[in-house]
Amino acid sequence: MRTINLKYFYLLIFLAVSVRSIGQEQRLVLIETPMGNMKVALYNETPKHRDNFVALVKDGFYDSTLFHRVIDDFMIQGGDPESINAKPGKKLGDGGPGYKIEAEFVDTIYHKKGVLAAAREMDRINPARKSSGSQFYLVEGKVFTKEELKKMEQMRMKKAFNNAITNYLAKPENDSLRTKYKTVQRSQNREMMESFYDTLKLKVEDKVEHYRFSEEQIETYTTIGGTPHLDDMYTVYGEIVEGIEVLEKIASVEVDGNNRPKKDIWMRMKMLN
Repeated sequence: MRTINLKYFYLLIFLAVSVRSIGQEQRLVLIETPMGNMKVALYNETPKHRDNFVALVKDGFYDSTLFHRVIDDFMIQGGDPESINAKPGKKLGDGGPGYKIEAEFVDTIYHKKGVLAAAREMDRINPARKSSGSQFYLVEGKVFTKEELKKMEQMRMKKAFNNAITNYLAKPENDSLRTKYKTVQRSQNREMMESFYDTLKLKVEDKVEHYRFSEEQIETYTTIGGTPHLDDMYTVYGEIVEGIEVLEKIASVEVDGNNRPKKDIWMRMKMLN
């Protein structure tokens, strides 16, 4: 009897569920590459990204662009118009249509293997986390252990609480609390600081709860895999429903120092419905 590779067993289940969940109303896009084709379903829960992607595909925007950034066990990125006829070795990734899209974060949509998500500029110059108007990535990711996810969640929650507390104290109506917080910090009394911090955490708890991994996320990330550290950071707006093996092939190609494939991987796209 042949032994079933568990990784691909779980992947088949994932794809079967994905296909069943696709209704007539979802838009389907075919991404053609020299290494095979991928069929992507766009989520209706992220309408701004869906409609923008459909418009670009219909306009032929992506045709002859390259997958210009490829990192194995992470993702493959494309959608830079400057990659068309780009000279070998040229660093790519700064091009776009000249506009950004408002972030569309949905708690039930996350970075599992095979999803389509929007690239963007870093937080320090893009605090609203707006998406690139055209650049996207397809997640390959990897499988994590529950222990790894627990540590990641702890880091996520700590950062989320710190940000939420900072925003809470910045409100004009909380001037007195902000003053007290500064006084407690200056005291350098560890016990007093921890007690006051815990009090503030209770006031913002509802703002950060969604940063915890759900049971579904844990199950997915420990079987199928993905990139959980990108959740709530980048907008996910679709997923591969056919041809996920093509994603794996592209992710494994040889790249240069800028993670650009040494042999160009072009794409063409068309709507299927």
